[in-house]
Amino acid sequence: MKIKKYTASSMPAAMKQVREELGGDAVILNSRIIHFGGVFGLFRKKGIEVLAAVDPDPIQEHSTASARVPDKITISKSAAKIMKDQQIPEEKESKILQEISELKALMRTQTETDRPVSILPNPLQTLAAFLKKQEIDSKIREELLASVLGTWYRTGANASPSEVENWAKEAIEKRLSGMSYGGVSFQKKYVNVIGATGVGKTTTLAKIAAECVLNHQKKVAFITTDTYRIGAIEQLKTYANILGVPIEVCYSKEDFKAAADKFHEYDVVLIDTAGRNFRNRKYVDDLKQIIDFDREMETFLVLSLTAKQLDMEEICKQFSLVPIDKFIFTKTDETSVYGALINLPEKFSRGIAYLSNGQDVPDDLLSAEPAQIAKLLFGDGKDGSS
Repeated sequence: MKIKKYTASSMPAAMKQVREELGGDAVILNSRIIHFGGVFGLFRKKGIEVLAAVDPDPIQEHSTASARVPDKITISKSAAKIMKDQQIPEEKESKILQEISELKALMRTQTETDRPVSILPNPLQTLAAFLKKQEIDSKIREELLASVLGTWYRTGANASPSEVENWAKEAIEKRLSGMSYGGVSFQKKYVNVIGATGVGKTTTLAKIAAECVLNHQKKVAFITTDTYRIGAIEQLKTYANILGVPIEVCYSKEDFKAAADKFHEYDVVLIDTAGRNFRNRKYVDDLKQIIDFDREMETFLVLSLTAKQLDMEEICKQFSLVPIDKFIFTKTDETSVYGALINLPEKFSRGIAYLSNGQDVPDDLLSAEPAQIAKLLFGDGKDGSS
C-alpha cells in the first residue's frame, strides 16, 4: 500500500492533490488542522494535513461494475440531498459532492465497526465518538455525520467543536421533526397509559392529571384497571384526593363502560393500567378485554430510559396490537445515555409525548419536542430548560 502525506490550505485543496497523485481509489487515513509559515510565531496560516493511501494492486471486486455502482448511486443521492438541503452554491456542489462521496464511503465502513472514524476532521471525530457513546444506531449516526460533514465543507472546513455540536443538534431536530410531539392533545377524551412493570406509569399519570387540572383548567377523572399490584389503587386514590378528581376501579369491560358513562361530562378521563411482565402476551390480551380501545382514545406507551434498548424494542413489539399514539420516556434523570429517544421513534414511527425527569408531582414532567431532546442528548437540557 502506498501512503503519502499532503498539506494544503483546505480539505478540498488537499483532496484535489490526493486524487491527482493517487487516483480515485485513494482513502483518507487521517486529517488534522496545522499552522505553517509566519515569522517568530506571528502571521501563521491555518491549513490541513491529510494522510492518504492507495493499494497499487487493488482487490479485483473494485473493478467489477456490479460491486461499485450500487454504492456509488446510493452515496451520491444521499450527498446530493445534503447539498440541496444546505443550499451549497451550484458551482461548488459537484466538487464537494465528489469529496463527500469518497469520505462517506469509508465513513460507512468505520461506523459499522468499533474503529474510530479517522477520516473525519478532528471535531467531527469527537462528535462521531459521542454519538456512538450515546448508543445511537449506526445508520442514524452515519447520516447525522454526513449532514454535519456537508455543513463543515460549506462553511470552509473550519469550525470550533461548539459549532459542530450546534450543527449536530440542528440535524437531530430536523430528523425528529417529521413526527408528532407534545403531551395530551385534548382532541380525544380518553388518555390511556400502558407499559411494562416498574416504568412509573401511575406517577406519570398523576403528573399528566396535574398538568390538565392546573395548567389547562380541565375537568379530569381517573379510571384504573391496575387491580394486580398491591397498593396501586391506594396510590392513585391518594393522587386523586390531592387533585380533587374522582376515580373508578374497573375489573372488566363492563366496568369500564359503566365508568366511562359516569364520566361523560368530564373533559379528560385518564386511564391507569397494570404493569405486568411485557414478555407475557396474555397481558396485552387482558388489556383489550378490559379497555374499550374503540372509544376516542389517545394511548401513550411508557418506557424507562434505564432499560436496555433491545428490551424497549421488545416491549414496543409486544404492544403492537394496541394502537399507540406516542411514547413517554421516564427516568431521564437516572441515565446519561439518550440514544433511544432518537432510535425508537424512528424505528416505530411514533413521536414522544412527555419526558419524565424525577418523582415530583407535578413538576418533573416535560412536554417533549425535538429541540428539548437534542439539548438533553448533549447534556444541556437535564434541568428541564428549553
